Amino acid sequence: MILSEAIRLRIIELLKENNLTAYQLSYRAGISNSIISDCKRGKVKEPTISSIVHICEGLNIELKDFFDSEFFKDVEAIDRFEKNDLKIV
Repeated sequence: MILSEAIRLRIIELLKENNLTAYQLSYRAGISNSIISDCKRGKVKEPTISSIVHICEGLNIELKDFFDSEFFKDVEAIDRFEKNDLKIV
């Protein structure tokens, strides 16, 4: 699974577990609602660690707890060259 998809699925899972909307979490986390909503919809391909830390603070969990999920088993990052549509000749 690609890292961004694992993060997206984990955010959705944590919202459901905590019975929260993206807006409620953004308020608790002190970050823009669009950050969480965009991550949730898959619009953000590489969320920053800072954003994830804020999300963890809003959920009152530690960063290690965020990544302690089956979603992160065998996760892989997006290839930089593929991401930027660069080709090595």
